[in-house]
Order: sequence, then C-alpha cells, then structure tokens
Amino acid sequence: MTIFILSVSDQIYSTQRIFKEANRRGHKVRIINHLKCAIKLSEGKSEIIYEGENIIDVPDVIIPRIGASSTRHGAAVVKEFEMNGVYITATSLGILQSQNKARTLQIMNRKNIPIPDTLFSVNPENIGEQIDLLGGAPIIIKLQEGTHGSGVILAESKKSAKSIIDTMYSTNTSILLQEFIAESNSEDIRAFVINGKVVSSMKRKGLEDDFRSNIHQGGNGFKVNLSSEEKEIAIKAAKYLSLPIAGVDMIRSKRGSLLIEVNSTPGLQGIEAYTRDNIAKEIVKFLENLTF
Repeated sequence: MTIFILSVSDQIYSTQRIFKEANRRGHKVRIINHLKCAIKLSEGKSEIIYEGENIIDVPDVIIPRIGASSTRHGAAVVKEFEMNGVYITATSLGILQSQNKARTLQIMNRKNIPIPDTLFSVNPENIGEQIDLLGGAPIIIKLQEGTHGSGVILAESKKSAKSIIDTMYSTNTSILLQEFIAESNSEDIRAFVINGKVVSSMKRKGLEDDFRSNIHQGGNGFKVNLSSEEKEIAIKAAKYLSLPIAGVDMIRSKRGSLLIEVNSTPGLQGIEAYTRDNIAKEIVKFLENLTF
C-alpha cells in the first residue's frame, strides 16, 4: 500500500510515528508537505504538483496532518485527492468543520451531543447581556480557531469579561463564549477514535495555576477508562464530522460529560506516552483492513 502523510515537517512526533509504523509493516510511505503542493485545474482534469511531479494518482491512502495555520490550502489539497478516489483518513469537510469550534458545536448541538452552554456573537452593544445568558462570570472565551489550548481565556469577573470581549470584537476576532464548568477541576478527557472505535483515552490535568488542561500548555495526563456514555459521545462526534480518525475532547460536569472539541489531526505524543498504547500501529492496521 502506498501511503502519503500530509505534514508540514517530517520532524513532528506524530508524523514520524505513523511513518515508522507503516514502514515497519512493509508499506511505501511518503511525507508530503501540503504547503508545497500546487493544484492545477485545466479542461476538466486536475493535477497536484509536488516537487515537479504530478502525484494525484500515486497514493492509495492519504493521512492528513493539517494544522490550523494551513487549514484552507490543506483542505483544498485533500479535496483533490478525495475527488480522485483516494481514501482519506480525515475528509476535507471534516477538517474544515473541526477546525472551526463554532461550526463543530453547532453540528453537535443539532445532533443532541451534550456540550457546555455556548454563545457566539459579533454584537459589541450587548456584551453584558451575552455574559448573563451564560449565567454570568466566570466564563470561558475562546478563539474559534485556536489549538493546543491557545486562545482560551478564563474571565473571572464580568468586568474583565466585558473588557476582553470588547477588545476582541473591536479587532474583528471570531470568538465564542462558554459557561465555566468549575467542577471539571482543570481536567478534560481525550478519546482517540479510529473507525468507529475508541482505541485509547486519557485524562489531562492542567497546571496548578492554569485552568487549561492541554498538555501543550504544560499539563500532564494519565490513562483513564471511559464510561459507555463517553464512548458513545466520542464515536458519534467523529462520525458526524466525517472523521474516520479523530481526537474527541470532553469534560466531566454535574450534568454528565460534555463535548468541547473535536480534532481532525489529533497528536500522538501525549496520549502514547501516558497510556502506552501504540496508536500509530492501530492507525496503520485500520488502513490495512480497507478494501480498495
């Protein structure tokens, strides 16, 4: 099987792990920097040019590792491969939807997946009312396209919340507001879903003085068992976003587990280290069972 991993660098841990596992199992693997791919459209035909070569007909499988900084071009490259009949582990639509937190939450809410109370607006004239609609301060303010815990702010008072929101509105920054779930205790859960099954899960704990639980922000993690409800949330969320492979993040609250985010490019470093699960191998084994 010929596998292309779309990644901006061959030095990224997750990219390396998938490359090594696929290579170890006898597959032909190439790391393709999607930012260096040019799409040519002409007379009803398309080409993807990479380092002077048209690669659109080469791979059997594409594993996109598309970060937030390259979402649009990366998704466009993925779409061309999709339309050419190549199997993709994260569809272009799934990538675009999951990279936009507001869009993800709209879909989850419509599908009756439990989420924190959420509000997004561009109206700077009724900020106080917006905060009150979420039960007042403290509230969480998020950039709609932030990653790895960046662009997530806890506003502990109504005054500070109004100041932060007003500043973001004035700079035309897309944000969303969420209720603060105090009982989550700076912890969240990452469920790693492959082909409709949770293959690994960990709980992440933030630093003592940081409400964010993301490991990229200095938190730590450990293996955790999920409830049947949490597994169902994770599996359905990945399905609704057309993501055969996904990282689904949840927090535990007094009213049950709540989905907060779905990642189309879930990292392997933290979860493999803390759970000792060989997720890269599970990804390759899943691909081996596909019928082309």
